[in-house]
Formats: sequence, C-alpha cells, structure tokens
Amino acid sequence: MIGSELDAAGVHDQALREAYQRCRTINAKHGRTFFLATRLLSPAQRPAVHALYGFARRADDVLDEFDSRTTAQRADELQGLATSLFTRLVENQPSGDDPTLDAVVHTARKYNLDWQLFDDFLASMRMDLTVTDYPDRAALDHYMYGSAEVIGLQLLPVLGTVVPREEAAPYAAALGKAFQLTNFLRDINEDLTRGRVYLPADELASHGVDRDVLTWCQQTRRTDPRLRAALAEQHALTRRIYTHAERGIALLHPRSRPCIMAALTLYSEILDRIEEIEFAVFAQRATVSSARRLQVASVGFVRALRARARHQEV
Repeated sequence: MIGSELDAAGVHDQALREAYQRCRTINAKHGRTFFLATRLLSPAQRPAVHALYGFARRADDVLDEFDSRTTAQRADELQGLATSLFTRLVENQPSGDDPTLDAVVHTARKYNLDWQLFDDFLASMRMDLTVTDYPDRAALDHYMYGSAEVIGLQLLPVLGTVVPREEAAPYAAALGKAFQLTNFLRDINEDLTRGRVYLPADELASHGVDRDVLTWCQQTRRTDPRLRAALAEQHALTRRIYTHAERGIALLHPRSRPCIMAALTLYSEILDRIEEIEFAVFAQRATVSSARRLQVASVGFVRALRARARHQEV
C-alpha cells in the first residue's frame, strides 16, 4: 500500500521512499486516530502528511520520553534537529542521517512550506524544556500557535482549498488549536506527571484551583469540585473552537473534506467522553472506542471515494 501511495505522490528515489516509509510507521504507531483519518485522503496526499507528522513526533519525543536525559541534553538534541532541518531546507546542504528530515524537506519543497512555520513550531518545543505553567490565555495561545496552529497551516497546502489559501488558514489554525486543547484536557494527569500544566493559571484560579489542588487530585485520583468547574469552562471553550473550525471544511478541496471531518468528529468526541466521565481525568483516560473510530472512518471512506470519483482520482 505504501508503495502505491509513493508512486501516486511521484516519489521514486529509493532512499526517499524509505524515509517516507519511516514517517508512515511513526504515524501508524503513535497517532492512531490521526493515522486512521489520513487513510481517507487520496494516496498522493498521504506521504506528505506522514512526513509532517513524523517530524512533529520526532521533536515531541525529544521532550516527552521518560528517560535519563537531562534538560540540557534534550535542549542540545532539539537544537541539533532544528539546525539539521535549517541546513537542509534553507541552505540546501546535506546534514546528518535522519530519514524523517529527508521526507519533511522533500514535502516542504514540494508544497512550498515556509521555514518560518517550522521555526515557530520548534520555538514552542523549546518552551517545553523550561516552561511548566502559563499565567493566562495569551501566554498559552502563544505556545499553541507554534505547537498546534502551525501544524494546520503546514497541512493546508497538502489538503488544498477552493478559495485563496489565506482565507482558509484561520480555520486550519483553529482546528489545530482545538485538537491540542482536547489533548490538554484528556492528558492533564500525564502532563502533571511531567511537571506541566497546560491550562491558564488565572482561569483556574478563578475557580480556586492551583497546583496544590491539582496535585491532590492526582494523588487521590479524584476531581475536586473546583477543578470540575474549571475543566467544564475549558471544555466549553474548546467546543466553541471546534464549531468555528468546522466552518472551514467547506473551504477545502472536496477530496480532503472527508478526512478532516472524520478527524474533527473523532477528536471532538473525546470531549464527549470527558464530559461523560464527569471530568474524572485523573482516574481514567477518555478515549473513543475502536468500534466508533471504524464507524466514522467507514462513513468517511465512502464519502472520500465519491469525492475522488467526481474529480477522477483514485
């Protein structure tokens, strides 16, 4: 299957094909919902999406893998990744042996992705080395622009639009933000274990929640009523961002709409699960069942086939 995708994408060099295969494997292993949604794209689109995901995951693993590396070592590794990408993409010089970079550079050139998008992403990744709390919404939004919104902006040329790209860009960025806010709500326990809180401190404080309250909730695996109220507020805000982002799906190329609609549906249903468990996020992880993922994917697959047929694609 990957061979036919690469053929459709015009990737024939064997080393580059292996690089894209590496990225696809990373996506399949770590991004179950996202990988499932990418199956709804046309074969020609999939390798680029896998490459962009592979790079993002490569940077994320530097920061979040539980091992013995110090902060300084992680900083050096992240800087090395940034330097290698800059050397290849901007200076057009070979740098090191990293298949994920080979694929992402090829994708960036094919779709004319600006270096600034990658630089902004890496800037937010560097923040994770030292920043553990966000005092207000503006500070968190600054982080999320680089860590989530630029991902949507990177994917937009791959997805294609029926309007000028800049008209669709705010919606693509909003969807990236909605996905990440969903992760913040679902993974609050895991993030706290890493010493991080990805919710605005002033908004938590308005409900009487601080680090001590969060720590108590984690230790007891219970959700304090004050935290439940704070999470409900964050939940409602994230819902509104999904509603806004969904308006942008009609601006995408028809062949891409089933994929993005499926991803939006499945990620937003994580919010349903969080609400169903009454925000008991320290006791269990809110997930969408495999059966539901397959159901959404099946509907999306039929829609994707119809869209490709209308546009004479395979």
